[in-house]
Amino acid sequence: MSQASEWKHEYILSNGVKLHYVTSGSRPLMLMLHGFPEFWYSWRHQIPEFARDYQVVALDLRGYNDSDKPPKKSAYKIAELSKDVAGVIRGLGYQNSVLVGHDWGGAIAWHFAYAYPEMLSRLIVMNMPHPAKFSAGLRRRQQLLRSWYIFFFQLPLIPELRLQRSDYQAMVDVMRSSAIDKSAFTQADIEVFKQAAAKPGALTAMLNYYRNINIILRQRNWGMLDIPTLMIWGEKDTFLGQELTYGTEEYVRDLQIRYIPNCSHWVQQEQPLLVNQYMREFLG
Repeated sequence: MSQASEWKHEYILSNGVKLHYVTSGSRPLMLMLHGFPEFWYSWRHQIPEFARDYQVVALDLRGYNDSDKPPKKSAYKIAELSKDVAGVIRGLGYQNSVLVGHDWGGAIAWHFAYAYPEMLSRLIVMNMPHPAKFSAGLRRRQQLLRSWYIFFFQLPLIPELRLQRSDYQAMVDVMRSSAIDKSAFTQADIEVFKQAAAKPGALTAMLNYYRNINIILRQRNWGMLDIPTLMIWGEKDTFLGQELTYGTEEYVRDLQIRYIPNCSHWVQQEQPLLVNQYMREFLG
């Protein structure tokens, strides 16, 4: 099994931005997209497991950690983020990939699947509903209350100041307080997440994803995806209600959903053994 000392830190130019990634293993490609407020490190439990059979590439999304941080808010539109993914797959010399996404990485993965279906062999999404289900959910009071922070993040500057106050304590609280198993985040883990968020321009870039969310929620005719898809869902997600997963089969022809009880939004970090098992079973 690959060890962290064997993981390579590399950079790739994609869609006009330089993106940092960690990689281990060899062909075929499995590309992993993290969420907010994380970076490639959120896949630390999956990289060694799947590097036995894939070239695992855990990306820092644009704006995060060691990837470029374009200053314009428009640089973080979902279409640009999807182009980044396409550029990474092609730039690494592949025609397609197993794509794995959590949270914002999951949102990008859903959109990428519609924009570039020929570039995916399998899709795995964790604790991020299909865009049509998320949009419908935000028209209900229960999910609106869960998603209050999305509206707060639309404000200029104030969210940045709030998140970085007291050595990024608010950001730490978001992760630790919402986790069911608090031991999933050691103090060392928390420190690396804080260090990544503290890099110049990172916080504003990370929040700019939310400041373009109206594009994601815009009404459109979502067709039927033909890509074999696995959803993994921590049932105790305080940000996204489990009901957002119901009816996903209306949009995905070949769908499996695996629910993990007593597990929070941070599913691949809190229950890595189960997540890895469900991924293995799906990938065959």
